[in-house]
Amino acid sequence: MKLAELVTILKANVVVGEEQLDTVITGGGAAELMEDVLSAAAKGCALLTGAVTARVMQTARVMQVGAVVIVRGKKPTEEVTTLARDFRIPLLLTEYSLFVACGRLYMNGVRGLDGSW
Repeated sequence: MKLAELVTILKANVVVGEEQLDTVITGGGAAELMEDVLSAAAKGCALLTGAVTARVMQTARVMQVGAVVIVRGKKPTEEVTTLARDFRIPLLLTEYSLFVACGRLYMNGVRGLDGSW
């Protein structure tokens, strides 16, 4: 699925990465604790989280995720936005809860590492 489709499904706002909407997202993972991202994310996937700290973007960079989606209408700090831009990682915002956002992506064919979410 292309990032543009993910934006549509989640009714998301693109904060960083408007020029990357053709990027292919390989799957999805969700985590609130960045320690859990190691088991919830894979290269090229969408990482959904309610966390809005710089650590999110630093972890996303290490894991080489395809995009970070912040849920529940939370707003990232300027530092998070700057890191997303510097690391060239698309940053999206959605009003959906983590549960609903994951469900919407799952219903549209996005799967996690083990074939589920």
